[in-house]
Amino acid sequence: MNRMNKEIVAKKAAAVDEVLEKFNSAVSCVVVDYRGVTVEEVTALRKELRDAGVELRVIKNTYLKRAADKAGYEGLDDTFAGPTAVAFSTEDVVAPARILAKFAKDIDSLKIKGGMIEGKVASLEEITALSKLPNREGLLSMLLSVLQAPVRNVAYAVKAVADSKDGDAA
Repeated sequence: MNRMNKEIVAKKAAAVDEVLEKFNSAVSCVVVDYRGVTVEEVTALRKELRDAGVELRVIKNTYLKRAADKAGYEGLDDTFAGPTAVAFSTEDVVAPARILAKFAKDIDSLKIKGGMIEGKVASLEEITALSKLPNREGLLSMLLSVLQAPVRNVAYAVKAVADSKDGDAA
């Protein structure tokens, strides 16, 4: 019997270490309460998250609490209560918040509880604010248009000077 207990404890410790690794490798994670969400809704949510490179996992609250403590994330204990799923993103900081916030609008039973953004514990308000930011491609597009504006203005000025010289020559 004693050997069985040690094996169970070892399995639980391995599960906590796996969750700890997820926390450490994630640039952001969002914790949600999925109580009352239908199978079809969860399937659609998982597909959209997966397409964005985000992993959604249902993890026991005790494992989450222990892993969060080991990772140094304080203040998440209240977040890890009730049916809990966590969306982990290792690349795009905004994706889990944006996708889950969109689904939470459509699905009343899906509730965002909090999370972590780039190593810092984030409140529901911070996750909501993050969800309103454009995705990586949108941000890059905005940056590109800002960088192109001075070049475009110089091109217009050169064209105007060239047009005025053509007008003077005629």
